[in-house]
Amino acid sequence: MAASLSLSLALVPEHPAEAAVTIIVSGLEKQIYLPAILTEKLGYFADEGLDVRLVSATAGVEAQNELLTGAAQGVVGFYDHTIMLQGRGNYVVSLVQFSRSPGEMELVSEQAGGQITSVAELKGRRLGVVGLGSSTDFLTRYIAQLNGLKFGDYRLVPIEAGNQFIDAMRQGRIDAGMTSDPTAGRLLHGAGARILVDLRTPESTRAAIGGCYPGAAFYVQTSWLATHRTEAQKLVKAFVRTMRYMAGHSAADIANTLPADFFEGDKALYVELLAESKAMFTTDGRMPAGCPESTLKVLSALNKSLRSKEIDLHQTYTGEFIDLAEKTLATPEDPTQKYFNDQAPMGQ
Repeated sequence: MAASLSLSLALVPEHPAEAAVTIIVSGLEKQIYLPAILTEKLGYFADEGLDVRLVSATAGVEAQNELLTGAAQGVVGFYDHTIMLQGRGNYVVSLVQFSRSPGEMELVSEQAGGQITSVAELKGRRLGVVGLGSSTDFLTRYIAQLNGLKFGDYRLVPIEAGNQFIDAMRQGRIDAGMTSDPTAGRLLHGAGARILVDLRTPESTRAAIGGCYPGAAFYVQTSWLATHRTEAQKLVKAFVRTMRYMAGHSAADIANTLPADFFEGDKALYVELLAESKAMFTTDGRMPAGCPESTLKVLSALNKSLRSKEIDLHQTYTGEFIDLAEKTLATPEDPTQKYFNDQAPMGQ
């Protein structure tokens, strides 16, 4: 496994566990992928008798490669990878949709801010993305295309989120770049950048690209799902409980369950950022209507080979396991369901 991957601390299941399940997360520290670590820390994997190992990857393209090689059983990354992979003959399916929007922002550095007031003015600039072939790559190129720029009009620079991205922007190695919280928040609150394009909410995303673009999801290989439906159902149930928990709790409550190193020394800022972006998360893990079609439109505009393929979107996601999870959770004995029924849903 790549040296950049790092195992998170796993909870010890209270019940006898099945075979270990490895899930690659495209950046455990990113708020867009918060449901992964939160499910672990709430003990929901353990409640299902699952031994889940969460492993952090630099970018979604790295995570999907680990999945295809069999090094992992699942990925927490962007839904768009399910479409791109099908276009290459690799079938994966999203079982839970965590967010309704990308949760990303195109930021302009403080040095270049006065010269860049529109996307069209990114011409000739160095633009940071998490990785080539990543979702930030797709979105950056599509937004540039919508604003009249050709691929050769700018240079994409792959750079990791966190301190490396922040240093690259502050040192002028990139003029602008796409990233998410908490990296974006640290730049914005540290007078190091300003927002050029906001993709944190479904509304702002629609304004920027003309449609919805669902972000974080949990997906697995179709071949694995065919022989591991019991494990898949338990994973989905755990994740659905987490989405309900997030809907019924404040950003501060959620932050109190997380490891201290998630906050980069500023828990108050982390809570503030999460409160601002909490609306991007689904409350039930379901795919929003029309979003697969909108995502395919974006990807097809960028990829000529994809346009020649017959993509079956119904094979890229399913609500089957969520349906059953909701039935098993809809019992008086389930504390998560009771809390959810007693509270007014937030964030959607």
